[in-house]
Amino acid sequence: MSRQLMRAATSIGANLQEADAGQSRADFLSKCTISLKEAREALYWLRLLMATGKLDGSGEALVHECDRIVAVITTIVRNTKGDG
Repeated sequence: MSRQLMRAATSIGANLQEADAGQSRADFLSKCTISLKEAREALYWLRLLMATGKLDGSGEALVHECDRIVAVITTIVRNTKGDG
């Protein structure tokens, strides 16, 4: 589970870096959408690790922080689409 979390979490930043250098609005949106999916996956793995007792006391803070990341990227995607 921790490896899956690491893959998802590092993919968030990598795709946001790619989005920042996007060649078009569609490219930017595509990369941000991938980042959002990865952030949601990371949140899933964090919650699963918490539920199984494999995270120490910092787990709740990590879940909260990841939840905020999901919210921020969701706002970026919605605003870029024009839904916000």
